Amino acid sequence: MTDAAPEQTDRPLTQDGPAVRLWMIDASAYIFRAYHALPPLTRKSDGLPVGAVQGYCNMLWKLIRDMKGDDGPTHLVAVFDHSEKTFRNEMYDLYKANRSAPPEDLIPQFPLVREATAAFGVHCVELPGYEADDLIATYACKARDAGGEAVIVSSDKDLMQLIGPSVVMWDPMKERRLAEEAVFEKFGVTPDKVVEVQALIGDSVDNVPGAPGIGPKTAAQLIGEYGDLDTLLARAHEIKQPKRRETLIEFADQIRLSRQLVTLDCSAPAPEPIDDFKVRDPDPEALAAFLDKMEFRGLRARVGDGKAPATNGTAFVARPKAPSAPVATPRYGQVAPGPAIAHTVDHDAYRCIQTLEELDQWIARATEAGVIGFDTETDALSATHAGLCGVSLAIGPNDACYIPLTHEHPPAPNAGGLDFGGETEQREALTQIDKPTALARLKPLLENPAVLKVMQNGKYDIAVMARRGVRVAPFDDTMLISYVLEGGLHGHGMDELARLHLGHDPIPFKQVAGTGKAQKSFKHVELKPATCYAAEDADVTLRLWRILKPRLAEEHLVTVYETLERGMPAVLAEMEQAGIRVDPDRLKRLSSEFGLRMAELEQQAHELAGRPFNVGSPRQIGDILFGEMALTGGKKTASGQWETGAATLEALALTHDLPRVLLDWRQLAKLKGTYTDALIEAADKTTDRVHTSYQLAAATTGRLASSDPNLQNIPIRTETGRQIRQAFIAAPGH
Repeated sequence: MTDAAPEQTDRPLTQDGPAVRLWMIDASAYIFRAYHALPPLTRKSDGLPVGAVQGYCNMLWKLIRDMKGDDGPTHLVAVFDHSEKTFRNEMYDLYKANRSAPPEDLIPQFPLVREATAAFGVHCVELPGYEADDLIATYACKARDAGGEAVIVSSDKDLMQLIGPSVVMWDPMKERRLAEEAVFEKFGVTPDKVVEVQALIGDSVDNVPGAPGIGPKTAAQLIGEYGDLDTLLARAHEIKQPKRRETLIEFADQIRLSRQLVTLDCSAPAPEPIDDFKVRDPDPEALAAFLDKMEFRGLRARVGDGKAPATNGTAFVARPKAPSAPVATPRYGQVAPGPAIAHTVDHDAYRCIQTLEELDQWIARATEAGVIGFDTETDALSATHAGLCGVSLAIGPNDACYIPLTHEHPPAPNAGGLDFGGETEQREALTQIDKPTALARLKPLLENPAVLKVMQNGKYDIAVMARRGVRVAPFDDTMLISYVLEGGLHGHGMDELARLHLGHDPIPFKQVAGTGKAQKSFKHVELKPATCYAAEDADVTLRLWRILKPRLAEEHLVTVYETLERGMPAVLAEMEQAGIRVDPDRLKRLSSEFGLRMAELEQQAHELAGRPFNVGSPRQIGDILFGEMALTGGKKTASGQWETGAATLEALALTHDLPRVLLDWRQLAKLKGTYTDALIEAADKTTDRVHTSYQLAAATTGRLASSDPNLQNIPIRTETGRQIRQAFIAAPGH
């Protein structure tokens, strides 16, 4: 980065009071992040797109609420990109030339996001001719040079060059503090060398050329060996690898230009002094008016008057992986005080239950507790076909157990997945309770109306147990509670929630079962690691429930959870088990028809091109359209390959036949591969029913998502799409 001139930083940033703690929101980045992370949303009254605005508002309110502690900011500003070209385009006219225009439904949301920022009481700045990153760099340098601190609210790697003793970054989505160690983890060098590495590797997103063929690891190695970029280029002739040596010599000027392009300007003319950015509460009436105008009723209820309560700390506190004590309040992304995390996770405290006497004791204790964590372990991801390996119970922190039911010794090595006897016959049998007996003992507990069962993604466990004659009820689901509280802000899987709210990283499945071809079924995992893994799931789930459940009442969302979400897992589990009937003969006919039509289109494409080529190869298509046929309007990607996406082909199809033929071929290939062939494969061979998985906590629009197979995106407006839909049939009488 280029440092600010002394005369621009020597005046005081504040008249008096505490040292400046300036937080800067990389607002433009979060607009795009919200747009791509969330499904489309329109305002009901007039159809105006507002999905990115809603996601941005949720992020901003979360940040405002969580920053109210002692280490929160004294000054806060949202920094935006200006729409004009910047000084970098004067250096290099191809800078960001490969970027497409923003999506049409995002463009009208840009001014609304600025309006939202002001409504929340946050100052906005932007500067013609400069990027938001340059303004952030300028203000960070000003705060640093005046003896203050700067926090950049962003995860953008381009801003990591600014990190230093008084400048850090904060990713609010992942609740992660990015300091010098994060820079080294990302680039393999210290922050002051980041631009040197970036100059070598380039940036395909911004069309920064860099040195062809040199990646991040090689770049870090070279800078580490030679100290800096200038020395490296001056001594490039000493490098032993011929190709690397030739690249550095041939592209030296391009590399130096790339360094200029990636270096942030700390001396941009700051449009306003930092003193104007003092933290202030929003105007309640203005905020309410904006949220009402946007029709964000849920957010309106959560925000109230816009005055977030002060806390004794913030989510910005760097947490150890396993905190020994609570460090903040029970707000989003923070570790809550109380029994949920008063103890670090102790895997040695978990118990493996292998006798009926032990099981009966745990059932009695669980019944007395009234609230338990519950989880199942299976040998497959599909609840419809999964075999039950065992179940786990949790009564309190570190007070959890695993009950293995069908574990086996793994097959002998080199047995090809089969057990031929021999050495395995000599192994001692695993001690575990007979499955029917154990389930008969557990059934009264799991169906006891006086005992609340707390699960994470409970739909799966409900379905697994229902196939064995056990109706798990009543229950709470921490995934759904999190979804109601913070829908669209982050994932709601157990691992992510544990990191956010407990500061704990659960044991990954690959640690106990392996990866790739060597991965084994959970029933073959040894009982000790299986117990640690399974009991931890129930323990963590119960801890999360103790943190998240009270917030439903605090944030007036109990009705939303109870009426819209909590009843869904049992209903969807039953729907998944029942499946959807399809007509396999019709699907086979359609698949055959699609295949014949694709062959005809392929022949047409060859005739129009004047030679055979692979119609499924984007590279060959690009070479023919823009190379051999010399059609206009072609653009190359950073890798040098022609763009041949749907938008490109649709534009060309207005005046040329070949692109239209290719589009038709692609559509049929997608329908055949994604639907007709896939549905035939997915259908149960005895019942002709497809057992898809319905995804809860996957969309913010209220629409159900479906996977394995995906049934939600079958086209309805095209004739071929309607033909596929006709293959779904109701049973007689329905």
